[in-house]
Amino acid sequence: MNDNIRKLYKISSKKSRLIVGLCNISGSGAKTKVAIKNFTTIPYNDTIRKNILDIFAKPTIEFKKLSELNAWLAITHGNMIASALKQWKIKPASVDIIASHGQTVFHAPMAITPGVSVNSTLQIGDGDHVAVTTGIITLSDFRQKHIAAGGEGAPLAVYGDYLLFSKKKEDRIMLNIGGIGNFTYLPGSLQRDKVFVTDTGPGNTMIDQAVRQFYPGKSFDKDSTIALSGNVNKALLSELKKNLFFNLPFPKTTGPEQFNLSYLRDCQKKSGTESLTAENIIATLTRFSAETICEAIQRAPGKKKRQHIFFSGGGAHNPLMVRWIKELVPDCIFSTTSSLGVDGDAKEAVLFAVLANEALAGGNTTFGNRHNVPSVSMGKVSFPK
Repeated sequence: MNDNIRKLYKISSKKSRLIVGLCNISGSGAKTKVAIKNFTTIPYNDTIRKNILDIFAKPTIEFKKLSELNAWLAITHGNMIASALKQWKIKPASVDIIASHGQTVFHAPMAITPGVSVNSTLQIGDGDHVAVTTGIITLSDFRQKHIAAGGEGAPLAVYGDYLLFSKKKEDRIMLNIGGIGNFTYLPGSLQRDKVFVTDTGPGNTMIDQAVRQFYPGKSFDKDSTIALSGNVNKALLSELKKNLFFNLPFPKTTGPEQFNLSYLRDCQKKSGTESLTAENIIATLTRFSAETICEAIQRAPGKKKRQHIFFSGGGAHNPLMVRWIKELVPDCIFSTTSSLGVDGDAKEAVLFAVLANEALAGGNTTFGNRHNVPSVSMGKVSFPK
């Protein structure tokens, strides 16, 4: 037997696995238990950010640049992992697996992408380079199997949300506000065929893009300072909400390819609001995200009153957005995933670690024969040597 396969077999047979980043996972399926050992966020510097933005969500790019970044970013990610392990005084040899999502650069589900004949998505940061750079077996490229099996490649949170956060007799909504908003509905009955997941539309993506456009040197609206200094423009808000995405049936997925500054400018032109101040634009975009998130929650199948909503993601740090969400669905209880033992900023890393664990030691998490929720294991294996 190949030594790499033998090692992988031993890892999959263990009672628990240490997976970056960084948690100890025991069991699988409904018996999955996660203990976060260490977590850190390493921000992209200006060079990394610029290189990604050169190709991010653009219909035409320089192919040479894409090929180069696929390797370069993976090596960068690998070095970040190595640096974190050194800081935590953890030897790479003691880590079983890296779960590497990579960097999404284009997301193109057929439902919202004119002229394409198949669902597609692309994450760069090749798993082989991560594995060789760190010396640790790496699972990556999780979204391709989801698409191959009939899904749209997103959202994937449902698989980990169900295994980690379901609670008998309590209906829960796991609301993640990243660049795009998404939520998983977890019924208190624990019935898998009642579990529901969907993207809601923009979370932080349009706000962040506008901040970078109007305030060079800033990358997001810290503490909602800019939005709080502006006013919501009802005409622009109404035009923003006319996007056909919001009329598509659930579940559905979207991305910055659809919701971006070009879309904002088009809506401003249609609504006659080209002269709006930056503060008013950002306030309106914040309200746009809050309203579309809440409208999706209210439309969701199985939605009941007095649900418990758990926030995670960068949007959970946007006080104005959070305040508006609470006002728009006042019949719900609100917490963060930290109250469940998973820091909201660490949740995405934990969920992909759970997907990696399922690929190695679990099976297919089945939610019934439903559109866009295939019962598959996800992740491709890269060996360090």
